[in-house]
Amino acid sequence: MDQALIKYANKLKNLINTNRYKHSLGVMETALKLAKKYGADEKKAAIAGLLHDCAKSLTDEELLKLAVRFNIPLNDVLRHSASLLHGPVGACLLKEYFGIDDENIKKAVALHTTGDINMSLLDKIIFLADYIEPGRNFDGVEALRKAAEEDINKAVIMALNNTIISVVKRNMLLYEKTVQARNEMIIKFGDGT
Repeated sequence: MDQALIKYANKLKNLINTNRYKHSLGVMETALKLAKKYGADEKKAAIAGLLHDCAKSLTDEELLKLAVRFNIPLNDVLRHSASLLHGPVGACLLKEYFGIDDENIKKAVALHTTGDINMSLLDKIIFLADYIEPGRNFDGVEALRKAAEEDINKAVIMALNNTIISVVKRNMLLYEKTVQARNEMIIKFGDGT
């Protein structure tokens, strides 16, 4: 880990618990591997992977207050599922708390949970790394890890499908940007099978 990453990691420890920190290190390592494989900026991938959950420990009330403060557009889904805001709020905290003003890193952090249309390679890497880092253990994770090694677009479509199915099974609100991301990816890259 280089000096900048060590500095960020030390600050991150003040914001999240030990398990979340371990997850963040796993996402950073996975993002680095994917960046090397697919030719993305490795330093940006490492930073975004490490810091993607910097706002994860905030309460729903805190996330909503910060969303208003940072002018993050709110709709009914976000008001009722405020935890989805940890990505966009975290992206805003990158500058304020870590001094990071890189738009590519901020966008990848903002979208890491929900996805969106027009995802960049870095956005896809952080989205997937969060999904498949070594600490994740759910049915289908090995198939996703294998897909991530073969075709990043196929793996992102699989992850978006899994997210949507999981949300529906739990009778939770479905965030429209996740559906839009899935539809756009399938139109651009096929159905992922």
